Amino acid sequence: MKTKTLQIISLVSISISILLSGCEEKTTNIDVVHDSGKPVMALDYRDFDQAASSLVQSMLASGALKKDDGSRYVVATGRVVNDTMQRIDTDQLMAKIEEEILNSGQAVMTSAVGSGTDKLIHETRELRDSEEFDQSSIAARGTLLAPELSISGKIFQRNIRYDKKRQQVEYYFQLKLSDAKTGLRFWQKEIIVGKRGSSKSVAW
Repeated sequence: MKTKTLQIISLVSISISILLSGCEEKTTNIDVVHDSGKPVMALDYRDFDQAASSLVQSMLASGALKKDDGSRYVVATGRVVNDTMQRIDTDQLMAKIEEEILNSGQAVMTSAVGSGTDKLIHETRELRDSEEFDQSSIAARGTLLAPELSISGKIFQRNIRYDKKRQQVEYYFQLKLSDAKTGLRFWQKEIIVGKRGSSKSVAW
């Protein structure tokens, strides 16, 4: 009797496992180039790509990054404030913008200062006078180049009740380019990403 009970329990367990596995949604890869997935109320990678591309294209078209002598500006990434209800890594947005600036050939980005600082650049300079390292392989004093331009910005969000059943969420991507020496602003742009959907949808 005990054996039959154990067999029944085992069969029921297997049946439940099969049913549960059948109910699981199939995982698929996203085609990030031609994504036909439904839009979401929160920001997703498509929104970041759209905003970053629009901002950079405006910056490049303005001529703010072009020098008269044909040389390239040294640009640093400053502070980008996230004033939305989402935990956004602003470095994600700036990485795309920095990539497109570099690919344009109009400017170079510095890793010596700013939010994109590479600590190793400064750590290697702390090896000066160390007997364990060949001093000729360590960067000399006065070799770092200070940034000429600085990029900073802000992302903020507005939630508006559209009607009884729908809401409108607006995301504002603001970016500005300033002269590091004079503080003068060379360029500024705002991109709006708007979404409208059910008031039950969560936008964070």
